[in-house]
Amino acid sequence: MFNDIGPLELVTLVVLAVLVFGPDKLPKMIQDVTRTIRKIREFSESAKQDIRNELGPEFKDFEFEDLNPKTYLRKQLENDDLGLKEIRNGFDLKKEMAEVTDAVHGRDSDTPASPSSASAPAGGTVDMTKKSEKAGPDEPPPFDADAT
Repeated sequence: MFNDIGPLELVTLVVLAVLVFGPDKLPKMIQDVTRTIRKIREFSESAKQDIRNELGPEFKDFEFEDLNPKTYLRKQLENDDLGLKEIRNGFDLKKEMAEVTDAVHGRDSDTPASPSSASAPAGGTVDMTKKSEKAGPDEPPPFDADAT
C-alpha cells in the first residue's frame, strides 16, 4: 500500500503523528485506524462474495479486476483465439511509415532517397509542392479563393 514511502518520509510521518495526537493517544489512534481498515476490507470482500453468488455458477471465474479497462484489454489481447499475434508480428510500423513518407514525397519505396529524386516528380504521381511562379510586372497576382 505504501511502497513508495522512503525511510525519511516514514520518520517524518511518525514525528508528525506524535506531535499532532500526542504520545498518549497515538496507540489508540493506530488501533482505531487499523480496525477501520479491517472493517472496510471485510465489507468489500463480503460485497464481492454476494455479487458472485448472485451472478450464478456461469460467472464463477469472474474477477473484479477484469472490470478495469486496462486489465480487460491486456487479457483479451493475450488470448490467441483471435490470431492477433500473427497480425501484430506481421505489421512493421517503421516500414509502413517509410512507405507512406516515400509516397508523399513521390519517391519509389524500393530505391534509396536522394536529393535529386525528391525534387523531381515520379512518373504517374502529382507534384504537390508549391513552386513560386514569377509574374511579370503588368500581370496581377494569381487569385486564391481560399485566401479571401
